[in-house]
Amino acid sequence: MLHKVRSLGLQGIQGYEVSAECDLHSGLPAFDVVGLPDAAVKEARERVRSAIKNSGFSFPVSRITINLAPANLRKSGTVYDLPILIGILAASHEISLNDPDCAFIGELSLSGTLRPVMGILPMALAAREAGIKRLYVPAPNALEANLAGDLTVYPVETVSDLVAHLSNKESIEPCTDWIAPKEKTFYPDFADVKGQEQVKRVLEIAAAGGHNAAMVGAPGSGKSMLARRLPSILPEMSQKEALDTTAIHSVVGTLSADEPLLTERPFRNPHHTISTVGMAGGGSPPRPGEISLAHHGVLFLDELPEFQKDVLEVLRQPIEEGKIQIVRATGSESFPSQFMLICALNPCKCGWYGHPSGRCQCSAREVARYLGKLSGPLLDRIDLFVEVPPLDFDELSIKQASESSSEIRKRVNEARSLQHMRFSDTSCLCNANMGHNEMQTHCKINEDGQAIMRGAYEHMGLTARSYDRILRIARTIADLDNSDAIAAHHIAEAIQYRAPSYLRR
Repeated sequence: MLHKVRSLGLQGIQGYEVSAECDLHSGLPAFDVVGLPDAAVKEARERVRSAIKNSGFSFPVSRITINLAPANLRKSGTVYDLPILIGILAASHEISLNDPDCAFIGELSLSGTLRPVMGILPMALAAREAGIKRLYVPAPNALEANLAGDLTVYPVETVSDLVAHLSNKESIEPCTDWIAPKEKTFYPDFADVKGQEQVKRVLEIAAAGGHNAAMVGAPGSGKSMLARRLPSILPEMSQKEALDTTAIHSVVGTLSADEPLLTERPFRNPHHTISTVGMAGGGSPPRPGEISLAHHGVLFLDELPEFQKDVLEVLRQPIEEGKIQIVRATGSESFPSQFMLICALNPCKCGWYGHPSGRCQCSAREVARYLGKLSGPLLDRIDLFVEVPPLDFDELSIKQASESSSEIRKRVNEARSLQHMRFSDTSCLCNANMGHNEMQTHCKINEDGQAIMRGAYEHMGLTARSYDRILRIARTIADLDNSDAIAAHHIAEAIQYRAPSYLRR
């Protein structure tokens, strides 16, 4: 007896439909799974056999062949346990399954209880595109699967509950829509920061336009403290951005059952000992790295020169293209990586180069060696540079609170709203992503601005990329001023945020 059961699989971060073809025929008892299964899929034989017996059903004494189609794509993970079990029960007439618009996903325990799996959201989105109407998933995954929309998602606790539902004996209630909590994630507030007004201004511009930024300063000047407050002023995510980001985190398994949707932009802060694969992604099968987990959010690299040089160089292409292509012998995968790169670094090994106290004892050669890991092309992809000076006593002892994050975020959201309207008919998301055509249309400057740009280009050694970067920053500064035109003072401010002389080699 042959029976087909619809299911879903993962390739990279994209879901696709899988058909579990279950065939029972006479012969010596055997249980084979074909269709390029990995070790976890092959082990489903033992989980399915025990789950059937421990749920009170008879395991057929037959030659069982399971084909996971399409057979040319490698199958990995434990998501096929449930469809294999349902196919065997249907082929052996233990249950009757005549619904062509339903699909099954889930891992089985030996007792017949369903366990959650990773990557439910992209698989649910693929199910919706494939015309599947009813999706049966482990109960802890139900809220996440329901985010796909246009699907009736059934949370399944055990095999016995599912069989009772399919036999019309006892129904499983469909999953209801998830309601985001009213309480926002707590982040440290900019109101707690004393002084550093120029650094706050740079971070506000970066958040408003999606620009990359670097903070350079002595130890203890507040670089990391300021960076950790950046999430409190980041613009709110659209529904599409939230789904795109959540799908990546779903594949990696960082979501919680209670909060299946990321409502705040991700803030990733990897340690400087991270490997190239950990940063860019990879493995077999390829999995997203930190730059993809930071998609639509922030990748913060503290102590930038301490990272391995090859780890830093792998950032260059993703920053430029907004995606990364992982190529391996078994195939290739493309992962999105549109993120803001925020860096913090000391100007030398001891950290006190250029400090008025004269504490730095590093030679020019030692400073050059320390900063040598930072290549010119990488630094050229950072839009905003700001030096973070140590605070004096008067600034530290001031009692008056600084401007709060909520006030800054209000201006950032207003600037992003202007950009969303401006780029509504394009693939551009923010000013930092503007291409040549968008810049020609939206970055026109008057004669005074042209004169300032000409002087900067001729006397400051700017490149074509630097020229475009200044125009993008000026466009963001104008948006924060709610100005349609880029004025001369917008250009002048944008030019200020160039790399310090000891970083320009």
